[in-house]
Amino acid sequence: LKVDSTVAYLLIAAALFLATPFFLFFGWLSDRIGRKKIIMAGCLLAAVTYFPIFKGITHFANPGVEEASRNSPAVVVADKDTCSFQFDPIPGTRKFTSSCDQATAALARAGVPYSVESAPAGTLAQVRVGDASVASFEAAGLSGDDVKAKTAAFGGELKTALGAAGYTEKAPTDRINVPMTIFLLWILVIYVTMVYGPIAAYLVELFPTQIRYTSMSLPYHIGNGWFGGFLPAISFALVAATGNLYYGLWYPIGIAVMTLIIGTLFLRETKDVDITK
Repeated sequence: LKVDSTVAYLLIAAALFLATPFFLFFGWLSDRIGRKKIIMAGCLLAAVTYFPIFKGITHFANPGVEEASRNSPAVVVADKDTCSFQFDPIPGTRKFTSSCDQATAALARAGVPYSVESAPAGTLAQVRVGDASVASFEAAGLSGDDVKAKTAAFGGELKTALGAAGYTEKAPTDRINVPMTIFLLWILVIYVTMVYGPIAAYLVELFPTQIRYTSMSLPYHIGNGWFGGFLPAISFALVAATGNLYYGLWYPIGIAVMTLIIGTLFLRETKDVDITK
């Protein structure tokens, strides 16, 4: 959303400060009503509310994005067959060289929503913003230096066109609704506390002593390392493929729904389990 990094850190820090006591609260609550239902409730709430919460954060943290996209929508005019799904799990190992890829990646990095309009095969992609049109470029066959030069030139023209259409390079600090932004960030951290408050006790109680720490370590680090580690790459690819700033949320929503279904059907409640056995 192009919020100044210092401001963003302060907003997140405030939300974390206000939500931290709830780690203790949900841990305490799980000792009384059970671990599983609190964790599953956190997953359900996240899956249901991620889209409205993140749209709300956009509205309160950088309303200019909404206004500019409504008044001067960005459109990538390109041969859709040349537009790749830009999933690059190891940065730099895959090359996305088409003019469509250059245009969509630049807009996704800029946090600008856009749509893709079909053009005849072989057409060089262009980005249309309001009355302005910026031609992209084909990177295939170019040297590294040439790619950098063309990327810089294209990025400069695109930045000028976006700025003229009202897409600011940074969110104006004086337009940020600080209380509402902190509140929405606080809700997101509350979902974290609902899962993390009970989860340590839940994992300890879930497995017998003979295999406890092996059993805890394997799924925990697969979840955090693999599923969590792929989040940036998958979310960026989803946003770049659709032009929808919120489309990348389908990945964490999918994980939350999967956890909810598997947890509800196949995992048992562990409260009051004797962990010495």
